[in-house]
Amino acid sequence: MNKKLIATLNGTTHTTPPIWLMRQAGRYLPEYRETRKKAGGFLDLCYNSDLATEVTLQPLRRFELDAAILFADILLVPDALGMKVWFEEGEGPRLDGISNGFNINNLKSVSDIHERLAPIYQTVKNLSSEIPKTSTLIGFAGAPWTVATYMIAGKGSKDFSESKAFMFQEEEKFNQLINIITLATVEYLSAQIEAGAEVIKIFDSWAGVLSERKMTAYVYDPIVKIASELKKRHENIPIIVFPRGVGPSYKVFAKNELFSGLAIDTSIPAAWAKKELQNSIAVQGNLDPELLPGDGSTLKEEVENLLDNLRNGPYIFNLGHGITPKARPENIQKLIDFIRSKN
Repeated sequence: MNKKLIATLNGTTHTTPPIWLMRQAGRYLPEYRETRKKAGGFLDLCYNSDLATEVTLQPLRRFELDAAILFADILLVPDALGMKVWFEEGEGPRLDGISNGFNINNLKSVSDIHERLAPIYQTVKNLSSEIPKTSTLIGFAGAPWTVATYMIAGKGSKDFSESKAFMFQEEEKFNQLINIITLATVEYLSAQIEAGAEVIKIFDSWAGVLSERKMTAYVYDPIVKIASELKKRHENIPIIVFPRGVGPSYKVFAKNELFSGLAIDTSIPAAWAKKELQNSIAVQGNLDPELLPGDGSTLKEEVENLLDNLRNGPYIFNLGHGITPKARPENIQKLIDFIRSKN
């Protein structure tokens, strides 16, 4: 079956673009909140194949979406490498990070990650047989730079001072860390593909905090290495990249033929994306997720702007970042209905 999302990533233009939404399985859905209670902690949910399958499917039962994205977390890779990861309620992830004294040399071998990640691969297998026939199954991982920021600081950061200090002052160890994450990510994503993932997405949420030179070295080059190795193993796998916040450097990613899709953040004007990116690659994005809370009265104008600019080329409708917990499900339905009506 020629699935719309995959066709778009192969360069096809559709009058009505395929639709999926980052973090479409999440806290804004009451059924997700109930399932998470059953699981216990957040990581317990990620590692419970039956419940992770359930929450991945929940948005597809509510909404007419063209893709399901595996329910997991970018910090499963450091967890599988042997760095303790946990989630503090209301505060986000915590790790026994390098800034807290963790020694890089204590990380497990990359070849040993699969035992810990086996439940994730089982979730992918479950989903490959359970999602609607017209929907595409997306696997994903965090990119090395973004994952490294958490492994260094032991938590999320506002200014990335610990990660940048480590990058500048401990260059050899930093390069060692990036290389370990890169190799582990190849293994992790390759196993997802073998389990049934049809498209891969690589998230670099903090790409935009680096200078252009460092962005090239620690965002672009590692992602290219991952994509190149995946293509050697799985020649036809489409890869979407999301180097959030890199501004004009999105053009560098657009021109690389290893990538089939380029997700853009909310700062990128749709007209610029049409002119500078879409002639080289399928564009995905970039509605502001903050439009989804509230009464939804401003949705139509913003959606029309995206469609007017981008639907005459290969385009996937999505957000510029993930759905927030305050999003209202009725606004998502309104959004989808409006896009489907524009044919």
